[in-house]
Amino acid sequence: MTPSETKSIVTLSLLAAFVDGEKHERERAEIKRIAEGLSQADGLNLPTLYQDVLMKRVSLASVAGELKSAEARQLAYEMAVCVCDADGTQSEAERMFLADVRTSLGLDASAAGFSQQAEEIAAVPMAAAAGTAVAAGAASGVATNAPDAAELDKSILNAAILNGALELLPETLSTMAIIPLQMKLVYRIGQAHGYQLDSGHIKDFLATVGVGLTSQYLEQAGRKLLGGLLGKVGGGLLRGLGNQAVSSGMSFASTYALGHVAKRYYAGGRTLSTQMLKDAFAGVVKEGQGLQAQYLPAIQEKARTLDAGKVLSLVRGA
Repeated sequence: MTPSETKSIVTLSLLAAFVDGEKHERERAEIKRIAEGLSQADGLNLPTLYQDVLMKRVSLASVAGELKSAEARQLAYEMAVCVCDADGTQSEAERMFLADVRTSLGLDASAAGFSQQAEEIAAVPMAAAAGTAVAAGAASGVATNAPDAAELDKSILNAAILNGALELLPETLSTMAIIPLQMKLVYRIGQAHGYQLDSGHIKDFLATVGVGLTSQYLEQAGRKLLGGLLGKVGGGLLRGLGNQAVSSGMSFASTYALGHVAKRYYAGGRTLSTQMLKDAFAGVVKEGQGLQAQYLPAIQEKARTLDAGKVLSLVRGA
């Protein structure tokens, strides 16, 4: 892709991030940080990109006009869909925006099908929270039986390896699956300690430790886009694998940290303060980053065994 097409894809993703106008200030700050980071990557000079989007100095029509190839238009749309779904199922404003994107980019009916797939993936953690019986001891907030710490540690490590592997795959839906899998991990850890969590609580927990949903997806996808991995352009599963090791390590480390901080939080009766949670998360992320090299072969091997066409089934079964 040309630098102009890359810029337009990032711009469209930012337009999607702000279309519903409901982002918390802390999420806006994270998106701004990520936009500034992306603007300095890959030789692009986009110092005012975030401001242009926020101040409505760019239009959908102008962005669409820069996307010349069919592959770039498809990738731009897929990223916009996943940005809209990153923090849950789409709002009415987001649905209308994506319909306008499909029209502006001249995409066919299959594009709407992709949106439906992303919606289904985004809804999995909410369905799990709504459909599972209240765990024993939830009313008192204390589990009747202490969970097996070793089993929880194993499940956290497996989730971290899986999410690291998903970031190595080229399909946008693979990256989309990382956040629902993180939410399901937190849900299962809370449940193991006797807490019945809804999706709102899980989102608040992630936001409290410093993991914004939209901003996290944008950062993951942006790294892959600028690294030349995301999408079908150029073909080839796992292309650029060596260049993606660090990027994949970020998903590994953040998932690893979320799991262990959630374990500490719910085992302690949810008494940790906001600052304590943030500090704990930052510390365990560093620990996870230190472990990334050790588990990189396992991450790469897991990526080779994943069927990217069955991402929804993977998220449901995790």
